[in-house]
Amino acid sequence: QVQLVESGGGLVQTGGSLRLSCAASGRTFSNWSMGWFRQAPGKEREFVTTISWYSGDKRYADSVKGRFTISRDYAANTAYLEMNSLKPEDTAVYYCAAGSVSMARMKEEFDYEYWGKGTQVTVSS
Repeated sequence: QVQLVESGGGLVQTGGSLRLSCAASGRTFSNWSMGWFRQAPGKEREFVTTISWYSGDKRYADSVKGRFTISRDYAANTAYLEMNSLKPEDTAVYYCAAGSVSMARMKEEFDYEYWGKGTQVTVSS
């Protein structure tokens, strides 16, 4: 069994920065990917970014390209999301997700088997 624990959310002003962490316990699998999705109030959960654990290949939603950066610490089984130039529309609960996800489907929510409980990110205007 895999458990994901997020940390690092909080309240920040427009233009500020936050760093989220997602620590994974348990085994990993081939085609292992870790990523972030977010859900704003009244909206569906949406893809933010993901990283292929072994190749380091990354994908980003257009809305966060150039502002967010995903990285991983291979030895620590931890993924990080550096969020810069935050905007009020980035306000959401951010969920860490992981699973055996192919490159072609890295943005597909239902392909991720494991999920964290979420961490709140609030950007004030």
